[in-house]
Amino acid sequence: MTTDPVRQLAAERPTMFDHRFAGMKPLFEVAERIHGVEAISNVYLINTGDGDIQINAGMGFEAPTIREQLAPYRKGPLPYMILTQGHVDHVGGVLQLREPETRLVAQENNAECQKDDERIMVARNRQSQIWFPATNKINSELQEKVEFVVQDRPTPDITFEDRMEIDHGGVKLELLSVPGGETIDSAAIHVVGRGIVFTGNQFGPLFPHFPNLNTIRGDKYRYWEAYLSSLRRVRALEPEILVTGHFLPIVGKELIRTCLDRLHDAVSYIHQQTLEGMNAGKDIFQLMREVTLPDQLFVGQAYGKISFCVRTVWEQYMGWFQGLRTSELLSVQPHHVAGELAQMAGVDAVIARARATLEKGDPERAMALVEAALAAEPANRTALDLSVAVHEALLAGPHGAENFWYAGWLRHQIAANKAGKVGGKD
Repeated sequence: MTTDPVRQLAAERPTMFDHRFAGMKPLFEVAERIHGVEAISNVYLINTGDGDIQINAGMGFEAPTIREQLAPYRKGPLPYMILTQGHVDHVGGVLQLREPETRLVAQENNAECQKDDERIMVARNRQSQIWFPATNKINSELQEKVEFVVQDRPTPDITFEDRMEIDHGGVKLELLSVPGGETIDSAAIHVVGRGIVFTGNQFGPLFPHFPNLNTIRGDKYRYWEAYLSSLRRVRALEPEILVTGHFLPIVGKELIRTCLDRLHDAVSYIHQQTLEGMNAGKDIFQLMREVTLPDQLFVGQAYGKISFCVRTVWEQYMGWFQGLRTSELLSVQPHHVAGELAQMAGVDAVIARARATLEKGDPERAMALVEAALAAEPANRTALDLSVAVHEALLAGPHGAENFWYAGWLRHQIAANKAGKVGGKD
């Protein structure tokens, strides 16, 4: 029996449920003179013959721990710090970890990426609390205790558009723009002559998993064209060690190539199937149900989810108007009157129908019915208990407990319903 190396690697590697702060795991060696700290997003140190080069800086509250873990491996000054993207978990510790001579290097869209984060910071922090309650709590508590800003918003000293070289202390780095990652300023870092490529979160935090083209915690869409183009750019480097933004590196030229090929083919397939369905007149929700990957194109779905991707691709091409009903154009949506309809039908009858629908094995339709009942009577204990059962059935369904975002939302709702609450945000 032949083992699928992509499936095996996806099963063996940690997931976001194994995510940890800096200091919770020991420092690790990527290769000779290259060290890594596992953090909310990993931080790396490259020793050269004339000081060190650091990649990323973690969250602000992690910076003291990162400095402590790297200290035994420092070999001199820190002339360069390189950012693989502008998200908060990559830039937060810059102020505390840089040194007077340090030049901060990033792709030229870094400032715009940080501006995006700042523009929606309040809304995103509120929504991301569902998945990252500990991170937000620690960060806010530290901000109140210290006299300076813990979470940095740095301005790069050096930026590049498409490609840049750093040749320092006998180490040659090639920096490449790969905007198909989580951000428009994503950068890959090639250690020339050593077969090592740092990709940050270009492929998301999990590898080899389907990309998260839209994150439900809140962010701009990520586009499939840029993802595939950036993947090909990294693949052409033929890495022997792929160093991602989370967890330990992937080692083995053939294994890495197989995974990159599979990711390329899987994303291409889902994109094409979605397009064909759109042009055949199928609506967005029908495609979410129908478009799946064949077994030979398996990739993990613990971060990106195929049905979410299908919906994102549809909207990227067509916008949010689906052309199904007039209410799509109005500020009052069907769910706004669902409670009134449930009252007219009788809340007990709606609950009974929802329970029967769940027992028939259709938790998605049962969810719509129980939400209508709760819209009419938010404190109805029977409806709340049934809502818990429906969410648990969804969690037990395909990729329910596996996918970080989907499972996080379902578990949050289960806890809220058990506490007598309705709704997504506290």
